[in-house]
Amino acid sequence: MTGPDNGGGSSRPERHRSLRNRVPLRLRKPVAWHRQGATWREAKPATIAGALKRANALPSGNWYVIGASREIGGQKPFGRSVAGTDVVVWRDTKGRLKAGPGSCPHLGAPLRDSPVVCGTLVCHWHGLALEGDAFAGWTPYPVYDDGVLVWVRLDATGGEAPLDRPVLPARPDLMGSVAAVYTTVGTCEPEDIIANRLDPWHGAWFHPYSFIDLKVLDTSHGSSPDHEDGFAVDVSFKVAGRAVMPVRAVFTTPEPRTVVMHITEGEGEGSVVETHATPLEPDALGNPRTAVIEAVIATSGRPGFAIARAAAPLLRPLMRSTAGRLWRDDLAYAERRWHLRSKGKFPG
Repeated sequence: MTGPDNGGGSSRPERHRSLRNRVPLRLRKPVAWHRQGATWREAKPATIAGALKRANALPSGNWYVIGASREIGGQKPFGRSVAGTDVVVWRDTKGRLKAGPGSCPHLGAPLRDSPVVCGTLVCHWHGLALEGDAFAGWTPYPVYDDGVLVWVRLDATGGEAPLDRPVLPARPDLMGSVAAVYTTVGTCEPEDIIANRLDPWHGAWFHPYSFIDLKVLDTSHGSSPDHEDGFAVDVSFKVAGRAVMPVRAVFTTPEPRTVVMHITEGEGEGSVVETHATPLEPDALGNPRTAVIEAVIATSGRPGFAIARAAAPLLRPLMRSTAGRLWRDDLAYAERRWHLRSKGKFPG
């Protein structure tokens, strides 16, 4: 005779799955770095080059990421040279963004060094006051704040058909997320930054302190004409000791100078990491320089994530530090790639 179900038998796998859902960490037996599976055969140069070519063919509408939304306030302007074009951005008294040439039309003063007074940018050389509208030879640029990043449209620089707004990737609800932006600069071109992000195979080898058990599942994800090009990847993030956090991530390119990593399964599902490559002015030797502006937008369906949102001011420096450690390595990759390309020696 079979008695009533008292919680044994087939219910155990269900309890096991429930526990795995509640506890995102896994314990992994350590494997020496040099004993992990080699990925050079899968990381075909033609595959990376093909993904880069398809990304470069996408429209940008002449929009460039200039910086983080939090960097641009109403007390002083924010300035950056985009592809050799000086740009200045500030906010008026209502918080609205204003943008235009970073050189004063009078005698060329650097407007990024001038103060903002009651929402008006006042040149510190001779007092030319700019409220954001066309005036005295100064013509504004279209500007867009997506809530995390600020974009500026430079039609003369981009040379494409302009779009009314940037091509933005899907994001989690910002009200239920924690966002941080990290910026660094390297001696390379935007394509070298994008190529680095379109090579997920290097992750566990080049960043063993952060990633382990990386496997590229699909190199054709979204490669149809109706979807973004990208890669699907299973990878575990190292937490501490043997503890790891396995996730599935999908890398896509919504426009030529952006690669986005979406967490599609595992802890932090819905979170994104956006890597934007903005060309700057060349250095004193004429070498290209590119700003990497990376936005990390973290979210979670766990009830405890509300505490994380409340602690966002403390979390953002940690998120930037984590991104910075990875980009110290990845910039070396991108700069080496440009160095070889500039000499005609790049094997890819």
